[in-house]
This record gives sequence, structure tokens and C-alpha cells, in this order.
Amino acid sequence: MNGASDGKRAARAIDALRRGWPVRISDDSGGYVCQSVETLFTDEVDPGAALLISAERAATLKIVNQREAAHGGLPVLIRAPEPLDAASAMAIADPARDLANPFKGPFKALPLGHEAAARAAIDLARFAGLLPALVIGGGAEGAAEASAADIAAYRDPSHLRIAARARLPVAAAEDSHVVVFRAEADAREHVALVVGTRGNGPPLVRLHSECLTGDVLGSLKCDCGPQLAAAVRRMESAGWGVLLYLRQEGRGIGLVNKLRAYDLQDQGFDTVDANRRLGFADDARDYAVAARMLELLGIDMVRLLTNNPAKMAGLEAAGIAVTERLPIRIEANPHNAHYLGTKRDRSGHQL
Repeated sequence: MNGASDGKRAARAIDALRRGWPVRISDDSGGYVCQSVETLFTDEVDPGAALLISAERAATLKIVNQREAAHGGLPVLIRAPEPLDAASAMAIADPARDLANPFKGPFKALPLGHEAAARAAIDLARFAGLLPALVIGGGAEGAAEASAADIAAYRDPSHLRIAARARLPVAAAEDSHVVVFRAEADAREHVALVVGTRGNGPPLVRLHSECLTGDVLGSLKCDCGPQLAAAVRRMESAGWGVLLYLRQEGRGIGLVNKLRAYDLQDQGFDTVDANRRLGFADDARDYAVAARMLELLGIDMVRLLTNNPAKMAGLEAAGIAVTERLPIRIEANPHNAHYLGTKRDRSGHQL
């Protein structure tokens, strides 16, 4: 492996993790051979294997009072009292299963010899939409390889390019066209719906993160589907607008983990605490990709349709001027009232 960072190596490592294949993650001091806990498709786990888990999961499992685990935000390397198999590893990794598996441990925290590699391995699992829990150990033969620098480079938005565009009349705005963006390493394809005819002033822009359950299935647990429809109608009324449809399901944690978060919400956790308990940030979305999409569309100034100040800050940090923030109001229903209250009270959303 050469010394330059390469997001394509991270992409290959993500693919390997999702397929259940081993990956070697390295830093300047060495590294780890790892596999994703949730893609252990057989019960064959190296008898000497350990588990690398997120700091958040270590706190839930009450491991952080051990000296080797008391490092704040660092991942934690643990050994279970019994040899691991796929089922026992998942019981440790997945907090949505805690009620069904209340008795686990005691666990022994092990020295973390390669901190940068450990952080990068946990990040890689998150980028792959997998639980941040990895089996450490086993043979490295045939393993994909990536460095901590490769993984850091994976989300570089500068590699995003326009792949295709076409006219696309939609129900709420017949004068529209769609633009699809593709990156060199990232397999996700982001989309822009450009509504109306370009004017002299800044367009009305909505950053909308993919939500299969809300946008397609009509889920009542969130407000995503109604927000999407309302945004396009307002762009049509404004005469010019751009809907950026970002492939960042579940606030960036992926569809499977979003459903785990739903399970935790049914157990009494709100959206923020559910994401944290799974080992993710409250909001793992990356708005630099949205800024790059606007740049490729020749837009450097917007009127932003959002209740979320983080979207405004993310665009401005990436060089897009936000001249105005316009709220988007959706009526609550009995299934999403608590969710909307959490967005207001804990995530700072403003009307």
C-alpha cells in the first residue's frame, strides 16, 4: 500500500465488511484485522478473538470503569468470558437486543495498541451502515486493506461529479428536471430535483435526507414524506428551487440501524438517545456533499427551506451563502408528536 490516502481503498474495505470478509485497518503503529459482527454469516469465530466496540456501547455495558476502557471517546477492545460465536457477538453489539439478552459479561477491557486504527475501524463500520462492533483477530489472508488516512478520505466531497440529467415532470411541479451525482469511491448516488426556470435571485433549496419509510411507505413516525411534498410545492410557487435528495438514510446511520433505533424508541428511548445507544452520533449526516452538489449546479447562494440550523451551518461552512432560512411547518400526528418534540427540544430545530 502506498503512503497516499485513497478513498477507493476505504470503499473496497466497506464492501468487504458488508460481505463478511476480513479487513486490515492500519495506522502508523500497526493495525487490526477485523470483521463486522453483524456479517458473521457463520459461527466460525477465532477462539482468541476480541471485540472492538464503540465508546457509547462500552458505557452501556458498564465497562468504562476499567482502566483500559477509561479513555473517553476511544473505542474499547474487550474479551468476553466465553468464546464468541455469531449469536453471542450480536447480543453484545446490538443494544436493541438488550431486553432479550439481559445477562452478559463480565467483560475484560484490553489495551488498545493502535488508537488511530481503532477509531478508523469503527468509522468504517458506521460508513458501511453496520453496527460499530468488530471482531478483532483471525487470519489476514485475502483481507482488504485500508489505512486510517484512507478512511478519513472516503467522505471527501470533491470527488462528486454529475453523472446524468433528464427532464422529469413531477406531480407537484411539471417544469422540473433531475440531476444525478456520483462519486469515485462512494456507491451512493445523490439526486437533485431542479424545479422551474433559473432566475436572477437565489433559489429556494431544501436538503432532504433519504427516508424510505417516510418518503415511500408513508410512515407516520416521522414528518419526512410530508416535508418532501411540501418543499416541492413551495419551489413550484417560488418559480425556481432545488431539492437535494441526499442518500443519508436515518440521519446518516443507514436503514437497518434506523429500524434498530425505532425498536429502541419503542423501548422508551427518544431519537437522540436511541442513536447514541447504537454507537452513532445524534446526527451523522454530512452536508459538505450538499454544498458540492450546489457548486456543480453553479449555485453559491440559497434561500434554505429548513427547521434545522445545522443544515444552514453545514452549507455556510462549505462556502454556500444562506441569505434566508424559511421554516417548514408540518402538523404532528399521534405517532410522531414525541419525535417532533425531540427535534425541537434536543436537536435545536426551529420554526
